[in-house]
This record gives sequence, C-alpha cells and structure tokens, in this order.
Amino acid sequence: MSTQGGTKAVVAALLANVGIAITKFVAFFLTGASSMLAEAIHSVADSGNQVLLLFGGRTAQRAPTAQHPFGFGRERYVYAFIVSIVLFSVGGLFALYEAYHKLQHVLEHPGDMGDMAGRWWWVPLVVLVAAIVMESFSFHTAIQESNKVRGSASWVDFVRRAKSPELPVILLEDFAALTGLVFALFGVGLSLLTHNPIFDVMGTTLIGLLLVAVAVVLGVETKSLLLGESASIDAQERIAEALRSSEGILGVIHMKTLHLGPEELLVAAKIDVSAADSAADIARSIDAAEASIRAVEPTARVIYLEPDLRREQSRP
Repeated sequence: MSTQGGTKAVVAALLANVGIAITKFVAFFLTGASSMLAEAIHSVADSGNQVLLLFGGRTAQRAPTAQHPFGFGRERYVYAFIVSIVLFSVGGLFALYEAYHKLQHVLEHPGDMGDMAGRWWWVPLVVLVAAIVMESFSFHTAIQESNKVRGSASWVDFVRRAKSPELPVILLEDFAALTGLVFALFGVGLSLLTHNPIFDVMGTTLIGLLLVAVAVVLGVETKSLLLGESASIDAQERIAEALRSSEGILGVIHMKTLHLGPEELLVAAKIDVSAADSAADIARSIDAAEASIRAVEPTARVIYLEPDLRREQSRP
C-alpha cells in the first residue's frame, strides 16, 4: 500500500478537523449545546490522532540499528493503536460523560434550554452543516486514496486486511465524524424545534457510543498488526510459486512470512534441493530464488532460505 496515499488522506483530514474544531468550540461557547462540545472534543481528538499518524510515519522511516536490526516499520502500528486509545478515551468517554452531566441538569431543571434558545440559536445549525461539508471533503479524499489500492475487496475486508494503518484509520475516523455530525444535528435541531434539551442529550450519547465502537474496531485491528501478521494469501502464493519455479529448487518444504511494517515483509522458507548439488550450486540457486521473490513481491525486504532435503514422514 502506498505511503503517499495514506499521508495525503491524513493531511486532508487534519486540515479539515482543525477548522471544524474551531467552529464547533465557537458554537458551544455561544449556545452551551452539549452535542457541540462533544463534537468539538471529537474534532480535537481526531486532529491529534492525525498528528500521531504523521509522526509515526516519519519515525518508521529510520534506518535499522544494532538494537533494532529489522528497522522501525512497526512504529506506524504503534501510533495507530495509540489513536484508537485516544479516540476511545478523549472522544467516546468524554462524550458519554458530557451526556451524563447534561442529563443531570435536564432532570434537575426540566425544559431549561439555557443559551441554546438565545439569540445565537442558529449558530450550531450553521456550524454543523459547514462541518459536514468540510468532513465530506476529507472523507472523499480518503475514499479516493483507498480505491487506488483497495482493488476488488469490500470496504470491510479492506479495513480488516490492510497492512498500512493510515487509510483504514482515516476512513473509520471520517465515517465516525460524519455520522457524529448527523447525530449532533439531530440532537440540536430537535431540541430547538421542541424546546426540549433531552434531544441534545440523546445526540451526545449517540456520539459517545459511536466513537467507542469505532475505537474498539481500530484497537482490535491494529493489535493484530502489532502482534505480527503474515503476508496476504495472494502474496504468499506468488512467493511460493517464485520459489518452485527457480532453477535448482525442487520444492518448498514450508514457508512463513511476517510483516515488519506495511511495506516490509520477512520471508523465511525451507526449500528442497538435490542431494547431488554442491554448496556453490545451492548458493547460486538461493541467490536466483531471492531475486525471483523480490520480482513478484517487492515488499519482501528480508529473505531467509534454508536448503534441506525432503524426507518422507515416517508412518506410525
């Protein structure tokens, strides 16, 4: 997956969320709507998350060291996992707390609209519509960049199978942001229409539940990447075929792959060679096989091939 596409989507999301956060905070201070505060904090969390993704992408490019001989490619997974934690705590849990706090106020003072019914009642509606427009731009960019690498996979499979974390994270964040804006518009709009602040509480609650759910999905998927995932089935088949078709290699006894980063793949295989081959012949075969693997799978940066003789399994 292209790093450039992910970076473009992250930058677009960052610019959109900074502008959205500012306008939401202005609307909250003018009206006191809890949905606006929840959405403002959500946008701040998203902006911080995008900074984390950009920072992770930059630090992952460091050269390998003696202590980290396989490089730092997995740093992108680490920061993506931190994003899920931030989204869960700063976004989701704060929204749920704000909903609980506002509900207590509504129960103690039924029908009290506060500043929501004041002279600035129209501000949150304008802000939410403008935010939906800006967030749609970010979401459209993420979809465009994802389509370049998604192929025929469904969106669910793309999020689950993608080895590069940036695009799936931005897709889910933008989806949650757009849906949350709709919830906020629903809550604020119905509260203004009915003069009942309980709808604002409902909108805030829905925002919190949505962010918690998205954060859990992100956490589960990035945890799998952190633990270490193998290459895709297609990539494994290409690598195995490259080995089998290499001169001097009779077959593949077994093979394992591991992503050291989104664009860095480790390949370890035990290959079947002829007992009549000399050490020099085997070395040439391994060199040729490595070149064949890299030709069909450029992400295979680290390759270990162990020559062996295929032995029939003893019968019980």
